Amino acid sequence: MKAIVVTDQAAGTSGMALTERPEPRAAGNDVVVEVHASGFTPGELEWPSTWVDRLGRDRTPSIPGHEVAGVVSALGYGTRGLSVGQRVFGLADWTRDGTLAQYVAIEARNLAPLPGDVDFTVGASLPVSALTAWQGLFVHGRFHAGQSVLVHGAAGGVGSMVTQLARQAGAYVIGTGRTPDRQAAMEFGAQEFADLGNDALEDVGGVDLVFDVIGGDIGKRSAGLVRAGGMLVTIAGPAETHPKDGLAVDFVVEARAQLTEVVQRVRDGRLRTNIGQVVTLDDAVSAFDPAERVKGKTIVRP
Repeated sequence: MKAIVVTDQAAGTSGMALTERPEPRAAGNDVVVEVHASGFTPGELEWPSTWVDRLGRDRTPSIPGHEVAGVVSALGYGTRGLSVGQRVFGLADWTRDGTLAQYVAIEARNLAPLPGDVDFTVGASLPVSALTAWQGLFVHGRFHAGQSVLVHGAAGGVGSMVTQLARQAGAYVIGTGRTPDRQAAMEFGAQEFADLGNDALEDVGGVDLVFDVIGGDIGKRSAGLVRAGGMLVTIAGPAETHPKDGLAVDFVVEARAQLTEVVQRVRDGRLRTNIGQVVTLDDAVSAFDPAERVKGKTIVRP
């Protein structure tokens, strides 16, 4: 099969290549998925899990990408709940070969049925962005209706999902980004917008929850905006500055049953995906390190 592989951590994207790899086999409780669409996170080449397994052993050459939508082509021993030929989508394990390939082996528990009226491209755009937003807000952020939420990167892949889910759950949403992001952030549901290039972040005032996807100086300054009893939730690594009278939590998204809830919201129109571009597997290397900023999620089609 065709697959994108990485072999040299120091080489970065210049060490990525499209090559031929053996088709994976389904171990116990696995399925093999024929990939119809896949997604990746640009920072994957900096993750230890891209290069070593759970025991710290080198696992290169490895295949990046962890979001997938496709059709089950084989079942491993003991696998239940899925069948050959079924449309599925989900999130591959971080320490196994990923989804930038024509086939991927994945634990059945990390997949959910993909309804026939949801395109594979849409399905592949959901797992990381939508689950990160859901878990950050409702699991780790303990959000409840009536709170105010500051969403960094509100026009981006994760931020747009946070904005929509928070607004629908009864939040007052303030989005952030750069000048060109204002309109998209407002269309996704932000009621105010703070331009990080021109506005003083501190002018936002106090909020109940900050959802940070940026980190660095923005993350440090955001801690000061959290009201007493509030929460700073970040996916940009451990918070360097904690709220004075609140909590800070960083987390890594997990594959969970929330996939079914997320795709139902897409079907009934409550949740819009944010797809920036769709490329072929042949162009996936250049898409991993684009010459220009891409707004939204990049999806790869074999």
